[in-house]
Amino acid sequence: MGNRTLNIFVLFLIFGHVFGQEKKGQLPIANVNPLLPGYFADPTIKKFGDTYYIYATTDNEMLASGVPTVWYSKDFKYWYNYTMDVPSLESVNLRNFWAPDIIEGDDGKYYLYFGNCQAGCNIYGYVSHTPIGPWKKLNKDDTPVIAHNCPKEGFPSLDAQFFTDDDGRIYAYWGTWVHYNGGYAVGELDRESMSKIRNPENIPLEETPDPFEAAYMMKKGDKYIFMYSGGSCHDETYNVRYSYADSPYGPFTPGGNNAILATNEDETVHGPGHHSVLEENGRYYIVYHKHDYPMTRGGLSRQVSVDELVFENDSTLQKVVPGAKGLQNLLKSNVPPNLALGTNTTASSYYHLQSLEYDYKYKPSFAVDDHNATMWKAGDNTLPQHLTVDLGRVTNIKRVMTQFEFAGYYYQYKLEFSKDGEDWELYVDRSNNTIAGSPMIDDNNVEARYLKLTVLDTEKTGLYAAIWNIQVFESLFDTPLNLQGNPSTEGPGVKSSHSKLVSVHASDFSQAEQTVSIPNKGDVGGNFIQEGEVALAKDDKGVTAFNFAKGALVLDVPVPKSLEWNGSFTVATWVKNPEISEEGECLVSWCDRFRFNLANSYNALHFNSGNYGAAAHLDGHFDMKYNNLPSPNEWHHIVLTFDGVVEKIYVDGKLDNSQNMVLASQIENAKIRIGASDVGENFSGYLASVQMYDYALNEMDVKKLMQSTKPFKNKE
Repeated sequence: MGNRTLNIFVLFLIFGHVFGQEKKGQLPIANVNPLLPGYFADPTIKKFGDTYYIYATTDNEMLASGVPTVWYSKDFKYWYNYTMDVPSLESVNLRNFWAPDIIEGDDGKYYLYFGNCQAGCNIYGYVSHTPIGPWKKLNKDDTPVIAHNCPKEGFPSLDAQFFTDDDGRIYAYWGTWVHYNGGYAVGELDRESMSKIRNPENIPLEETPDPFEAAYMMKKGDKYIFMYSGGSCHDETYNVRYSYADSPYGPFTPGGNNAILATNEDETVHGPGHHSVLEENGRYYIVYHKHDYPMTRGGLSRQVSVDELVFENDSTLQKVVPGAKGLQNLLKSNVPPNLALGTNTTASSYYHLQSLEYDYKYKPSFAVDDHNATMWKAGDNTLPQHLTVDLGRVTNIKRVMTQFEFAGYYYQYKLEFSKDGEDWELYVDRSNNTIAGSPMIDDNNVEARYLKLTVLDTEKTGLYAAIWNIQVFESLFDTPLNLQGNPSTEGPGVKSSHSKLVSVHASDFSQAEQTVSIPNKGDVGGNFIQEGEVALAKDDKGVTAFNFAKGALVLDVPVPKSLEWNGSFTVATWVKNPEISEEGECLVSWCDRFRFNLANSYNALHFNSGNYGAAAHLDGHFDMKYNNLPSPNEWHHIVLTFDGVVEKIYVDGKLDNSQNMVLASQIENAKIRIGASDVGENFSGYLASVQMYDYALNEMDVKKLMQSTKPFKNKE
């Protein structure tokens, strides 16, 4: 699964990936189509009866901490998402459901296993009469099936996969960060209880060269094929490898052709790994995740893909060829043609991603290409936004299926239809929808040429109107299971007020005045209360500023809700840092690092020389540094912006660094702090002013703000 606990996170810093500055444009995607429309990772594929199921980690929020989910399909082409009912622990409210696996037991019941690091890195087990739940705990006292420190002290029990041998015995294989922890682990699952591991052992590190995580066992003839992922899940080095043996416990011999699946030359498959295998009619298919494109910082916005897996003999695998045509053997769809495929589309707007790394357009046409690597995304995260599909002729429309960007959150919308593109009638009204799903299925019976989808609201703050695919059908057809999730009690997300939230200028005060309480002239009001050592002072050039030692100014009103989750923002400061350290030096924070510490749940602007020199989120895989570190002991205008897609840092009016991000900012009980974070990280230097907005300023606005707030009036 990748970095999941704080004591391990620091080890990943040495793997920090620095992106090149050559801009990447549209992706060549012709033969590489992710299987699922959305961000999911660590897939386990199973076939129970005539239905395929994919259990996966829900990615792209708070270190892959989304809802427990399953995708199901009867034809391997049209997949349907369902949020499963999984009970929480007594001691902690579960939010991590990592790397699931499932077994059908001898008793006909289904046994589901998840990893979690909230109460130690453990594997927990659940049981149900169906493959989709509802689930009950295997151990009512929350005892893990595989506990942390098994089979040895300090060993994190994550990424468990189970293998049933020809004699009915069930073996478990698990382990992550195994290059630090002495190799993978293997043990036998007690078939009576399905909740205990017997005879756990370590697999020696030398038997699985270049490992990281994600063990998977399969059998070919008399050979046990032990597959695993190497490299780093955060970047292009992630890959799939294997060793083989004559017994489930080994010893294992490294296989030929390693790595059998890795980043390909054109990067249409980037960082592939953490897989499972489906055998169908004597052929094998590897189901794995890879990074999205354009790639979101940290590499945890992953997508599930599938390719054919070919054996040379019982102990030798060939290298996987992404997009191989052999995959067509799995497709058995009786769904009628999609009338929207390749039709003309228009939209209220579309997002043009322009950063130091990418120049990429989320075109309206991407919503009708039936491709799960591309989407239409509105030009910004304001709502409403609409997409119009021109079918080219008047035809009967009985079903519309819409795949929104996030399958686990609800979208509120309406569909309208028209024969001429001018007079519109209502096809369906989902303006009060609170149920998530993918696809959203809307049935009616109308004659129309045009369909207009208007996105009115989203469950989470700052989410865009964005659609992987919209599909239109002139006849109805059966959908498997016909499941529907439960209504959400949250949201919709708070909208941006498009205002200046915070405005503080040291020049408004004299040195004789106290800094005990500083009025905030921004729209949220309140006062900044002094904590620790902060004083009004003049620097050696006579500039009036707040001089921070080990102190902060803390706003006494709540952080505005428009800044939570993926809400846009701008933070601007005039600052002079006498000595620039490798860590700390927090200029402004508005989330609590201590309470959550899960990847993109934390935001703060810094001025240090380390990996989180500009923007702090968690570690070197998510944070943003300065490409060109501002010089010490000089005044600089430093601005951090986020528009819901790209985070940018400007220094003295020039773009210095940028990265794609999806945030899950946690602001509950947090405070806006100037000069420190909730855990310290104190800034030591001069700060002349701070402005904060709940929207992203563009480059021209940043330059205007720099000129209008300059504290030294060209004296330097």
